[in-house]
Amino acid sequence: MTDIVSIRGLSISAVIGAYDWERGVEQELIFSVDMAADVAAAARSDDLGDALNYASVAETVSEVVRGGKFQLIETAAVRVAERLLAEYGIGWVRVEVVKPRPAEGFAAAITIERSA
Repeated sequence: MTDIVSIRGLSISAVIGAYDWERGVEQELIFSVDMAADVAAAARSDDLGDALNYASVAETVSEVVRGGKFQLIETAAVRVAERLLAEYGIGWVRVEVVKPRPAEGFAAAITIERSA
């Protein structure tokens, strides 16, 4: 059995994009993250100390993205996945990044999966 811990709709303003005009502005990115984590200990104890801390994961995602100033959402997704796998003891992660493009009438998105 695999338990999945998720964060949905994490909105982060960051420098992202390959075009010159994008390098001087922040744009919204929306992240959804699914992580394979054994929740049995947390369920038994009902103690936050035994759980994967959602707030900490969200903070880590924000830190990676804001600090990276990536050109591509693909790079942002991979860097987030690498960091979460390294820091949280999870065996698998799925990261979705959505970059809304309202002026163009669409949103660009990528979803990746990585394992430890």
